[in-house]
Amino acid sequence: MKITSILLFFLVPAFILMFGSIIGEDYEVVVEYISRPGPAIIISMTIVIVLQHFQAGAQVLIDDYIRGLGHKLAIILVKAVSYFLMAVGLYSVAKMAL
Repeated sequence: MKITSILLFFLVPAFILMFGSIIGEDYEVVVEYISRPGPAIIISMTIVIVLQHFQAGAQVLIDDYIRGLGHKLAIILVKAVSYFLMAVGLYSVAKMAL
């Protein structure tokens, strides 16, 4: 998890600073802003890295506290939820950016 933690150390402030300027704006202004390459890339990277970080952390918790069949099912569930949210997030960014 060290790599995702280091990446998040830089991505989260960039994400917050980038979106601080458009809080409260109209939908059209936000879509226009996100359609630029810089914000779209930062959003996409943040979505993927945050969910990978979540997945790794949740797997550590599952490994520590769940045994047997529940362990395998919990790992599958966490991975499925993470990849589903990545797909939805990236689709949403692509839809606004294109």
